Amino acid sequence: MEKNITLQDGDKCKVIGGTHKGKSGTVTDIHTSKTGHITITVVQENGLRFKTLGKNVEVVQ
Repeated sequence: MEKNITLQDGDKCKVIGGTHKGKSGTVTDIHTSKTGHITITVVQENGLRFKTLGKNVEVVQ
């Protein structure tokens, strides 16, 4: 089942799949790759950054 999520800079998110599963932070730097996949950078509260695919995150209120 495909979720229809709108990611925006500054959204709080939780990673639900992939290498960074279980981590959370703030969404920044949203891009769409040549192949059509959405990539984002997530900044954790401790300042560490990591890149992940948009499909691997869910927005947290």
